[in-house]
Amino acid sequence: MESLTKIIATVGPASNKKEIIRKMMENHANMFRLNFSWNDHDWFRDIIKIIRGLEKEMDLRVPIMQDLSGPRVQDEKGHHFGGDLGQSVITKKDRDDLAFGIKEGVDYVAMSFVCCCNDILELRRLIEEDGGQQKIIAKIERRQAYENLESILEQADGVLVARGDLGNEFPLEEIPFIQHHIIEEAKKAGKMVIVATEMLSSMEHNPIPTRAEVSDVAYAIVDGADGVMLSEESARGKYPVEAVAFMDKIALVAEKYRGSTLIG
Repeated sequence: MESLTKIIATVGPASNKKEIIRKMMENHANMFRLNFSWNDHDWFRDIIKIIRGLEKEMDLRVPIMQDLSGPRVQDEKGHHFGGDLGQSVITKKDRDDLAFGIKEGVDYVAMSFVCCCNDILELRRLIEEDGGQQKIIAKIERRQAYENLESILEQADGVLVARGDLGNEFPLEEIPFIQHHIIEEAKKAGKMVIVATEMLSSMEHNPIPTRAEVSDVAYAIVDGADGVMLSEESARGKYPVEAVAFMDKIALVAEKYRGSTLIG
C-alpha cells in the first residue's frame, strides 16, 4: 500500500543509477528533485532520461521538480542568499537552467530565495516565453518570503518549507511554529505544501532513522503537509532506497491521524 503523501527524493551521486532510481520508485518515491546547484546539463539529461524510461517500464507517472539555485553563496555557515535586496532572484544561470528544464519536460520548477509575489510573476513570464507550462513551487527560506506569504501563495502553485535557510533567518526554536503557520496558510489557499531539510538526516549514514526524525516527519504530515522531501539522505547518503521506504512507512501511519489532536 502506498501513502497519499508525496515522497520527494533528491537524485545525486548516491542515487543516479537506473537500478537505484527503480528501487526508489518501487518503494513509492513519487516525485524526484533535481538540484541545479550541482552538476551540468548532460548529467541532468541522463537522469531525466532514466526516470522517463522507468515510468514507461513500470507504468507510473513520477513528476520531476527542477530546483533552481538562485543567488546562492557558500561559506562556513553553509549555503544562503547571496543577492542584493531589490535585485531579481533569477540569475543568468537560472535562466539557462530553466530553458534546459523546459526543453527536457520537467514538471515543476522550485524557485530559490523568493522574496515576494513579483518574483513568481517574473518566473512565470520566463516559463511562458519559453513555451512551458511548468508549475512553480516557491521556496520559503527568507524572512521577506515569510512576511509576504499570503501574496506568494496567490501566485505560486505551491510552497516548500526550506527549513535549513529559514534557520539562518529565524531563531531555531521558532522554526517548528513557522512551519506550522506556512502549512496552515497553504491549506487555506488550496496550494500544495512540501516540508524539507534534515527530515531523516541520520539516514545518510544509518539504515534506520532516529525516533526524533520519525516524529518530525509524522507531525509534518499530520499537520497537513502534502509532501516530505529527502535531500542529502537520497542524494549522497549510504541508504537512499531505505530512506524512501522509511519515509513512506511513516507517512502511511501519519495519514491515519491527519486532522486529529492525537491525544484522548
